Formats: sequence, structure tokens, C-alpha cells
Amino acid sequence: MPLQPPSPSPRRDFLRLLAGTVTMAGMVGPGLYAARAASGPPLATTRSGRIAGLVERGIHVFRGVPYGGDTARRRFQRAVREAAWTGTRDATRFGASAPQRGDADGQSVSEDCLFLNVYTPALRDGGKRPVLFYIHGGGYNNGSGSHALYDGVNLCRRGDVVVVTVNHRLNAFGYLYLGESGDERLRDAGNIGQLDLIDALRWVREHAHEFGGDAGNVTVFGQSGGGAKIATLMAMPEANGLFHRAMTMSGQQVTAAGPRAAAQRTALFLAELGLGPRDTAALLAMPMARLLEATRVRDPSRVEDTSLYFGPVLDTHNLPRHPFYPDAPAQSARIPMVIGNTRDETRAFLGNDEANFALTWDQLPQKLREQQYVDLSPEVVIAEYRRLYPDYTPSEVFFAATTAGRSWRGAIIEAEERAKQGAPAWVYQLDWRSPAEGGRLRAFHTLDIPLVFDNVAAKGSKTGDDARARAMAARMSEALIALARHGDPNHAGLPDWAPYTLPRRQTMVLDDTPRMQDDPRGGERKLYQRVPFVQRGTM
Repeated sequence: MPLQPPSPSPRRDFLRLLAGTVTMAGMVGPGLYAARAASGPPLATTRSGRIAGLVERGIHVFRGVPYGGDTARRRFQRAVREAAWTGTRDATRFGASAPQRGDADGQSVSEDCLFLNVYTPALRDGGKRPVLFYIHGGGYNNGSGSHALYDGVNLCRRGDVVVVTVNHRLNAFGYLYLGESGDERLRDAGNIGQLDLIDALRWVREHAHEFGGDAGNVTVFGQSGGGAKIATLMAMPEANGLFHRAMTMSGQQVTAAGPRAAAQRTALFLAELGLGPRDTAALLAMPMARLLEATRVRDPSRVEDTSLYFGPVLDTHNLPRHPFYPDAPAQSARIPMVIGNTRDETRAFLGNDEANFALTWDQLPQKLREQQYVDLSPEVVIAEYRRLYPDYTPSEVFFAATTAGRSWRGAIIEAEERAKQGAPAWVYQLDWRSPAEGGRLRAFHTLDIPLVFDNVAAKGSKTGDDARARAMAARMSEALIALARHGDPNHAGLPDWAPYTLPRRQTMVLDDTPRMQDDPRGGERKLYQRVPFVQRGTM
């Protein structure tokens, strides 16, 4: 859902006329800066020039701030620093989203997409506020930092923190592996999207003081694909030291794609374009739209999706090991981490099919063969769920089993590996049910986003905006703020939240009455441990 840019005020229009120097890139000349200085739009100094933002409910907001140059000139390569500008750049509107198919949160798409957005209570006041750096979801294919649910104003007001959201390269532009092309310029291709995030974190470290933040206290948090990107960063040597706490929400990355699997997908992609493995000059010159169209090629490992998988690659230099296999990465052992999931993840996307809410026991086995993603007999799964939950309907078994058989297993593995390592980790399970669609979506995938951002009233939220929703948002956003400020998510609005250990598996079950529980859904966990976990897309 798009978040519209702010409408220019009459005074701003008048000042622009006085300045007379608005450029196509959104810059304004020194005359505007001088005229505005007394009247108060927030002004900040970045490494490449001055920026002018706006104030929303007392929070200074800067949108579309570049942290890298136009990537059209560096396709499939590490970005270079953004070009400097003269005068003061208008930072009141979001920058372009990364190239992608479909909706890009209402923004235009462009290879000139390396932008971030900063929300802060104050500028240059020495406040040493925790910095909360949000990485958006959408897998590795879609999304941006510009969605209305990611607005940072409420978090800033609640916790006296700095919030940053970010765009980075996605799909083929960010994760196409070209390590076998023979072109040395493209040796990083396969992990370019991750390297963009590292560059953005470096920008934050360099500028935190300007925005009233503490460069030594950066918390990365992200949902779905954002959580997976965080798990991957935790194993990337170049990211070491750039963040100090982590919170992943329904997003995990146990293994990355190996070079063989990644190269096979690259071959399919190039064949669709009529290119061979060494036709890099033609690939670099190909129109953006043609590359996006080629991502529709069917992935050989997927039954539910026609498009190619793109994600991080085990390339030995940028990503020298799998994120959480065979153990948790040693470089991140000191980083306090919260790992969360929602109880009914798959109701978010499998709930789009009305038939899934009216399944019969005869229909259920085939539906599980298609959607649970593991090679476990549907008959075995159904029998165990009927034993564990005798009151479940076929549809309830379907949604529960597909949730447990998909991404939830990765979250459990990450928590277990952190526990074995002795690294601090707190685990939550969101059981709180959305009122949307008569309540049938329950605690679906993405429900925790407006709760953590304290944005239950924002466009696109399916939480409702009543006292119940606001209370849950307070619990979850305060947990994030506590993690950022103290390295521990405990706060007065929750019962004592113990770190995850083995064999207890302590978990905070978040509901209208939150509670601690050892090994919730332990029967489901044991059921799916009968077969190996395989990260989708990495084989």
C-alpha cells in the first residue's frame, strides 16, 4: 500500500520560487537553504551534502537519502559512493524502489535505488540514542523501506530512538550469481543485495551522531526476507561490528545457495535472455525491464511458485559459510538476538484460496503433498495432528502443518544453535489473533510488523485500532526498544522472559495475556524432526 509523499506547503512553494534552483534530482540551491534556516525545516549534513527533511508529530524525518550511487552503472557489482551535491537536497519524499515485478510499495522502480529513510527525535544533540535499522521483507525479490507500516515516527516517540529503513537491490539485480562468468568485475554477484545492506550500515555508523544516534548501538530488525537477510549478515565477515543486536520476525536463513545450485539457476536465467555464461557485456547492457521479465522462469525446485529463486550464495569470500549450518556463526555469538514467528504463518498466503478453509479429510493429503515442503508422508502428518489436536478440522490441520513444515523449522534450528553456542537468544511465538476477515487469518505471517512498529492505525494494518491492538503493540514495540537499549527484551509489560536454552526451549507466547511456555508445539517440532530441514531455494 503506497504511502503518499507530503504535499508541499504554500510557504515551501514560495521559498522554492525565491531560490529558483530546483534541479531534476530533487536538489535545491543555497538560496533556499538560507531562506529556510530561520523557519525550521530540519537540516542535516551528510558526507555528500546537506539535506532538508520535515517534521511529523515532533519527529525529524528524512526520506530518500542516498547511501550509494546509481547502480545502473554498476549492475551486478559493488556500489560506489553516491555523488556529492551542492546546495541542499530535498529529503521529504521516498526514493525509488529496487527493480521488481508488481507493486513496489507505491514507488517507482529504478536501478538508482540505494536510498534510506531516517526518523529521529533530535539532531546533533549528543543524545546517543539506540539506532533501529529495519530490513524489509518480500523474500529476496520484492519490497522496499517505504511501506506505511514501516513508518518510524511512533517508535521514535515511544522509545526516544533513531529509526532507519532501507532500499537495496533485489532479485536478479541483487542476487544473480555470476561467479562462473570469468568476468572479474562480477566476482561479488550473488551477494550484491547483502553488500548493499552492509554499505547502508556503514553509512549509519558514519552518520549516527548527526541524527542523535549512537554508532556503537545499532539494532537490526526485519520480518520474513528481512529476517533472513539479517541471519545471513550474521555470517558475513564484512558485516562484523556494524550492528550490535538483532531481531528476526518470521525470517530465517539456515543455509545459503551453494555455487552449483546458484549457477544452475543463472544458466536458466541467461538462457531465457538468449545469452551464454560468458556474455557479460550483453547482460550488462540489457534493458532493466527485460531482466525483470526473465525472472519469471520456473524454478526447478519449486512447486508453488513459477519464478526463479534468488538469494545469498556461499561464494567463499563474501559469505564463506552457511548462516546457521552446521552451527551458529562465531562472529555473532556476542550479539543478543530475538527470534520470533507467528503461530499461523501460512494463513497469510494459503488463506487467499477460499477452498483451503473448507477442506475435507479426503482432500487434505494431496494438499499437504503440495504445500508442506518436506518429504514426510501426509498420512503420518495427519495422524499425528489428529492425535495432538483431536478437535482440529482438516483446514486447521492444513494451516498448522504447512506452517510447521515450512519456515518455523528454520527458526527453531537457529534458536537451538544459539543455545548450543551459549549465545543470548530470546524466542517468541505470536499467538495473538487478528480481527481481519472475521478472525479467520488468526496470527498470520506479517501480523507482527504493525505491532513492533506501533503502527496499528497505519494503512495496511490488519490489527484493528482498539485498546486490545494498542496493548499488544505496546508489548512488542517495548520489547524491541528494550533489546536495543539494554540488550535484553524484558520490560514491565511482559512476564519474565528467560533466554532460550536446551532442553527447555523457553518461549514467550505473545497474546492478550502473554505467558512463558517451555517448548510450545513440541509435538509438532518432534514430528518434523523426523526428516532433514532443507532451506527452500538453496538446492
